[in-house]
Amino acid sequence: MSRARLIVGRRLRMNCMKLYLLRHGEAADHSDPRQPNDAARPLTPKGRKRTRQLANALRQLEISFDVIFSSPLLRAQQTAEIVARSLDLENKLRLTNHLAPGGTFVDLLAQLEHARAQAKAILLVGHEPYLSGLISLLCTGGPTLAVEMKKGGLCRLEMETVKAGRCATLEWLLNPRHF
Repeated sequence: MSRARLIVGRRLRMNCMKLYLLRHGEAADHSDPRQPNDAARPLTPKGRKRTRQLANALRQLEISFDVIFSSPLLRAQQTAEIVARSLDLENKLRLTNHLAPGGTFVDLLAQLEHARAQAKAILLVGHEPYLSGLISLLCTGGPTLAVEMKKGGLCRLEMETVKAGRCATLEWLLNPRHF
């Protein structure tokens, strides 16, 4: 009996997907008169440096991704590009409006479900409060989990299915100072 449970447990774990959520690095300030368009705010030098540190840590930990989805807003796109370049995954980077402010969880989850057929590790690069809301939805089924992702913070979830409800386990959530 215990051997059968072990085999079933292995099978379930083999079907699991790792979903990584990365908040973009530090960006130019909203009030900077040189940045009148929020979508075009770039990463600051500090934001680029910390993102490179994160990418180096991912490489050292041998964490890689089958696909990287990023918000098209410049600061998120730059964050995703730094990670992709560092891990030699530039051809795996895809921009999606589903991660931009105003994107919907339902549309993003449909995109993830489609990608899941060929991906066991997916990175999402986006914004707050969208990412923390997504973590809460996937881990609790609603908005009750109080999570805040710092700029440059990284989260890993484990999922057996992709659905708009409780389907994920929070494995870890790291602030940029951990890198």
